[in-house]
Amino acid sequence: MEHRDTDHPVDPHHSDRRQVGPHHPDGRRPVTPHHPDPHPENLTAALALARSPRRPGPDTPSGPAVPAWPGPPLTIPEGGPAELDLRALLRLSLAASDDSGRLRPAASAGALHPVDTALVVGAGCSLPPGRYGYDPLRHRVHRLGEQPDGTPPGLTAELSVTARRTVSHYGHRAMPLLLLDTGHAAAALLLAARALGTAEPGLRLDGHTTSPLAAVRVPPPGPARRPDRPPYGAPTPEELLARRSDPPPLSGTPSPEALRAVLATAVRWGGGDLRWCAAVGGPEPGLMEPAPDGAAPRRCAAGEARPTLAAWAAGQAWIADAGAVLLARGCPADSDDAHIRRTHLRAGLAVHLAHVTARRHGLAARPVGSWQQADLGAALGAPPGQDWIVHGLALGSSRRPDRARGR
Repeated sequence: MEHRDTDHPVDPHHSDRRQVGPHHPDGRRPVTPHHPDPHPENLTAALALARSPRRPGPDTPSGPAVPAWPGPPLTIPEGGPAELDLRALLRLSLAASDDSGRLRPAASAGALHPVDTALVVGAGCSLPPGRYGYDPLRHRVHRLGEQPDGTPPGLTAELSVTARRTVSHYGHRAMPLLLLDTGHAAAALLLAARALGTAEPGLRLDGHTTSPLAAVRVPPPGPARRPDRPPYGAPTPEELLARRSDPPPLSGTPSPEALRAVLATAVRWGGGDLRWCAAVGGPEPGLMEPAPDGAAPRRCAAGEARPTLAAWAAGQAWIADAGAVLLARGCPADSDDAHIRRTHLRAGLAVHLAHVTARRHGLAARPVGSWQQADLGAALGAPPGQDWIVHGLALGSSRRPDRARGR
């Protein structure tokens, strides 16, 4: 996927003269709690609120964790030969694995999981053709009606959100988190399809629609029987079910090779509207960016950025000691609604896939979605309002043994 350098390009001959430091508001000054309308008239205003230093008010009720789908819950049958196994696909991507509903293969800010999934099922699937609502807590579906005319074979998963779940805790900061969570859910479906050996799924993350926000089309596996093992390079089911956000601390600087692989994954899947870099510590702290020739990341700015990132990331102090922080940047302050949706959906998708790459290189990793006053371009001396942090992934050089944990 092409990566266009559309923001402020880094001059490799002078980049080390830039300094990154805590010269922006550090988040420690007292701020009066404020709880403005979380649904302003347009996304530009909503994003400006989310990026502001205003703090959310007290928590409000989050409402039901699953839509009130009509009709009785239906068991999802296992797929037979040449069928897309929807039971396995959804178990590996969206289903809850504990009674609370928090632990799922797709990450979510605050483990609030606002993403709802409608399934448009065509021929070649383990469910009869039709339209269904998915209940990830019970791993059941509710039939909503017939399939639309022209439905292709396989599954189209339509992803929408119930904003109230995230607004209940994050208030006016919820809007970008809703979009990032949707991107994470799309990535989880993509990985599950690969683990089952289907043809490459199709993604719709263009930002032009609000309901659904995104869609993932998974084709049936074809006339041959589904493989007993995932294709070479694809994730295993065990790998997907074990993917969880590692708890802090995430210490130790990743190796250049691991950092190169994580950055490469993010660039490949982040689309053309985002740029990527990683803040590292160690004896030569600074920002590292992908090298055009695929070699080890190169320095694009000098200076210790992680304490500033910790302040920008809702004051999460542990980020200052993370081994590295992958950063998606872009989405200018005057972006239109479609651009805002597209960049955040793509950032969620890319960070999710980068997280899996990090784990494959033995790294600890944790997504970081909430950013305030995080104008990275202005911190590097570029015009303000053009180059904001959209999403992040904190990294450490070692991972604790897998256990039940979630985000």
